[in-house]
Amino acid sequence: MAEWMEKTLGELTSYMTKGIPPKYADKEGANTIWVLNQKCNRNFEISYAEARLHDIGQKKVPEDKLLKDGDVLINSTGTGTAGRVAQMSSVAVPTTMDGHMILLRPTDEIDAVYYGYAIKLFQSQIECLAEGSTGQTEINRKRLQDEVVIKFPADKAIQRKIGSFLANLDEKIKTNTQMNQNLEQQAQTIFQEWFINSPEKSQWKMGTFSELVQSTLNGDWGKEFSSGQSTEKVYCIRGADIPAVKAGNKGKMPIRFIPPKNYANKKLADGDIVVEISGGSPTQSTGRCTAITQSLLDRYDSGMVCTNFCKAMKPIDGYSMFVYYYWQYLYDRNVFFAYENGTTGIKNLDFSGFLESEPVLIPPIKKVQVFDGYCRTIFDQIFANGSQSESLVSIRDSLLPRLMSGELAISNLDL
Repeated sequence: MAEWMEKTLGELTSYMTKGIPPKYADKEGANTIWVLNQKCNRNFEISYAEARLHDIGQKKVPEDKLLKDGDVLINSTGTGTAGRVAQMSSVAVPTTMDGHMILLRPTDEIDAVYYGYAIKLFQSQIECLAEGSTGQTEINRKRLQDEVVIKFPADKAIQRKIGSFLANLDEKIKTNTQMNQNLEQQAQTIFQEWFINSPEKSQWKMGTFSELVQSTLNGDWGKEFSSGQSTEKVYCIRGADIPAVKAGNKGKMPIRFIPPKNYANKKLADGDIVVEISGGSPTQSTGRCTAITQSLLDRYDSGMVCTNFCKAMKPIDGYSMFVYYYWQYLYDRNVFFAYENGTTGIKNLDFSGFLESEPVLIPPIKKVQVFDGYCRTIFDQIFANGSQSESLVSIRDSLLPRLMSGELAISNLDL
């Protein structure tokens, strides 16, 4: 039986510091370095998509604040963001973090990967260490060091095995995510080659989206519990679920109850396209969309409708994927800002005005059908990868506390 020990996070941390106050630069140069911020830390991972360049001028970032593989970052401030945990891996460019993040490095007593997963296990507890009665809350670093107690096997080889097993699960999840991004990019590239840059397009008819959409469906929010006439259980896709669904995941659609007659009129089906018509921000327009496929519907035990902040389109036969990718093409080019109304608060999309007014070249049905068939194959693969990733996440999250407590021996797992 392996010997297990318990120590505070402070006892297992050789170095803890906050980041630097950055001086942002517009472009990369000899005197710039990447700076991570709170937005870079999501779902236990670090993304450089929101990172900014920092102009160090003639100064040098202190060597101990340059990030390296195995470093753990915790968001230190902000309501709803303080306490988020992530671990650095494969650091390829000089990187540091701003003053709203805490850097932790382990002692030699504990394996760095095990250390990272052990801290992730305590994220909900760490989030509760954020203090501040009004405005900005901040993680109390003294309490972080003293109140988070980590259990670990004394044998470092066992630590490494546990860390490696969990990291392999996360690597497979990451690989599936990258595969889905590549598949989606392939479909977008083919769409542009066939329909935007096609030498044949001079022969195509100019029309509007209204000619390609046979009907639209309103959303419904229903009730939280079954009562009265609201007895039909449905999953309700919101604008917040669109990014997850586009990535091949189920999303976190709430269960609602609506009248059966409403469901009959608003039920989403394979080929429909859901569009967010209310919301957005000054830098993000309304109009983001996702395609509804049978691969998505099959993963739920009840039917699906969209929320009343969205609308759904039913394209004419054969044109579903064409409409979806054309819509996405225009969204990526900020076209929908011109169709918004509402100067303050929530913005609304002039959905009908867009369908009736935005010009679109309409290709012949045979060309579109080939594209539609190709895209459906792509979507099937994307959702297969997403389903596998969700299973891996479930396995990881169920095994993490058991492995980190010694309840389950790593030797009992088939590696």
